[in-house]
Amino acid sequence: MPKNSKVVKRDLDDEVIESVKDLLSNEDSSEDAFKKSELIVDDQEEKDVDVEEGSDVEDERPAWNSKLQYILAQVGFSVGLGNVWRFPYLCQKNGGGAYLVPYLVLLLVIGIPLFFLELAVGQRIRRGSIGVWNYISPKLGGIGFASCVVCFFVALYYNVIIGWSLFYFSQSFQHPLPWDQCPLVKNASHTFVEPECEKSSATTYYWYREALNISSSLSQSGGLNWKMTICLLAAWVMVCLAMIKGIQSSGKIMYFSSLFPYVVLLCFLIRGLLLNGSVDGIRHMFTPKLEIMLEPKVWREAATQVFFALGLGFGGVIAFSSYNKRDNNCHFDAVLVSFINFFTSVLATLVVFAVLGFKANIINEKCVIQNSEKILKLLKAGNLSQDMIPHHINFSSITAEDYNLVYDIIQKVKEEEFDSLGLKSCQIEDELNKAVQGTGLAFIAFTEAMTHFPASPFWSVMFFLMLVNLGLGSMFGTIEGIITPIVDTFKVRKEILTVICCLLAFFIGLIFVQRSGNYFVTMFDDYSATLPLLIVVILENIAITRIYGIDKFMEDLKDMLGFSPSQYYYYMWKYVSPLVLLLLLVASIVQMVLSPPGYNAWIEDMAVEEFHSYPTWGMIICISLMVLAILPVPIVFLVRRCNLIDDSSGSLAAVSYKRGRIIKEPINLEGDNTSLIHGKSPSEVPSPNFGKNIYRKQTGSPTLDTAPNGRYGIGYLMADMPDMPESDL
Repeated sequence: MPKNSKVVKRDLDDEVIESVKDLLSNEDSSEDAFKKSELIVDDQEEKDVDVEEGSDVEDERPAWNSKLQYILAQVGFSVGLGNVWRFPYLCQKNGGGAYLVPYLVLLLVIGIPLFFLELAVGQRIRRGSIGVWNYISPKLGGIGFASCVVCFFVALYYNVIIGWSLFYFSQSFQHPLPWDQCPLVKNASHTFVEPECEKSSATTYYWYREALNISSSLSQSGGLNWKMTICLLAAWVMVCLAMIKGIQSSGKIMYFSSLFPYVVLLCFLIRGLLLNGSVDGIRHMFTPKLEIMLEPKVWREAATQVFFALGLGFGGVIAFSSYNKRDNNCHFDAVLVSFINFFTSVLATLVVFAVLGFKANIINEKCVIQNSEKILKLLKAGNLSQDMIPHHINFSSITAEDYNLVYDIIQKVKEEEFDSLGLKSCQIEDELNKAVQGTGLAFIAFTEAMTHFPASPFWSVMFFLMLVNLGLGSMFGTIEGIITPIVDTFKVRKEILTVICCLLAFFIGLIFVQRSGNYFVTMFDDYSATLPLLIVVILENIAITRIYGIDKFMEDLKDMLGFSPSQYYYYMWKYVSPLVLLLLLVASIVQMVLSPPGYNAWIEDMAVEEFHSYPTWGMIICISLMVLAILPVPIVFLVRRCNLIDDSSGSLAAVSYKRGRIIKEPINLEGDNTSLIHGKSPSEVPSPNFGKNIYRKQTGSPTLDTAPNGRYGIGYLMADMPDMPESDL
């Protein structure tokens, strides 16, 4: 009820009862009565207003302030950390420039069509994922709940990565950077380099020991890492404050969080191209290896990357689009956001390999110097003859080309005893072939390269601020995928739900900031989302094409967009996309079965990573994550299939409505529906033909499917008041 109007309060107390008899026998008066009441009228020229069952006030759904704000929100959700540290890795691993071919093909086959489908469904029904799939078919309502569970699992560990980035960001305001050199250890007699750091590298040591203070196995908790605990708390506070008012607060922040990463990437690209060796990295990146492109594994990994890059199945896409006007051109949005995502991945790949090319040259120079010193020692010791060294070679200022020439000569002359000389081949390609992804790319490889930048603290601040913004953009969509469906379904206050959700996630997330927390992040990343999301999107596709009806859906799109979408989408949704998704699901299951479940543990004594299998309890957690994520689907199906919960409240049997609200009065209407009209046969009943299509949104009523014109809407709002005088008819 409006808080500032006593007049409105008196109006609300003036209850008006309308029956089906009024609607059918007196169309003019019924239309006037409906206009006076605050029911939903499906008129595109009027403001979209949703009136919910049992709501005390007219529930006006929030809307985006502008189309730009909405596009930035979708871009911010789809463009995330995976674009920076997974796409470049997959591109380098799977054929370089040739990898772009399968990626683009699969983007057109499953990426854009499924992204368009989610945008259209959310925009048309204007509900979160739970409400959308309840509407399509109440028995499939579990799809929405499964999306919420997956979003929650992903949010738990994704915000930990933002916490790591915040920690590195806070440590970047130092010169030199704290990971620039290995620390020195002093004892009673002398000072020496930290052995763990000397065996690895300064950036590797700082990541594992200073930042994570990691334990040697999953079973060794080691207690909380207080530095990361504070950073995790800060990350959740940022998310909570940004999301507490819904899109009114998060939408404004999107202008910064979505655009700032592009500024940083462009700055890094310009700076990277000016670095020595950057061209080597980019050339290596886009040198196509066509033979690799024919391997099935490449297509599977490309499909997986397309799938997760666009955020399909999470519910965030549906939630964001539900705040659009119904006549918004979501087809244009789907194509635009998909290609922005793709070009962002390519831009990030250029930046990554320009920097890695620079880093490879730095490492290669060190390799040349160290091995040249070995050759000089071998010459002095008489193990090598001076005659085999070309006269123009100057070991005091030797180039990589000259060293490789000497190396090849020594290898041919000393073929039998060459291995005992301990010389290394210093090739830039060898360094670039070391595939690095994920945290290893951001917190080890990139940080090491930045230590060699002029004004390295500035670039470090920019880089980790970019990671924080990329992470927050994705987190907003992920949290929206949880909050919006629950608010729409259970009518709770968004502010309270947001605070509770963030607090709960923070306390559960403490398992990720133990000393063994990094291993749990790996576990959740591998098992909490992949298979459940694939199943969710397959069911979404089936729900639209088989349950709701692909022909009917295409008509709805024409009605909503004002034009008929290409038949290309018809065939993609009905035949191609489900087949590709099923193949991807089978391939993912096979890959998961064949790959031994485990994680890479950091061994402090040897300063190397070592593969460990999960203990029994760890395997139980892995399986539980997948089962819990998909469990809502069969539970909701069985509950509604077997009528285990009384859903009579979902009936439209009787509705008394006041101005500004609707109150349901459940009345059992079993038997002949003609009893509503006091004995008139169906043929005698006048056909309702109102000037406007009036329907109300209703979940959980499978018997009332669509409005007469085939548009989204669940039947006419009807009321049966048996005590109404017959003279009123």
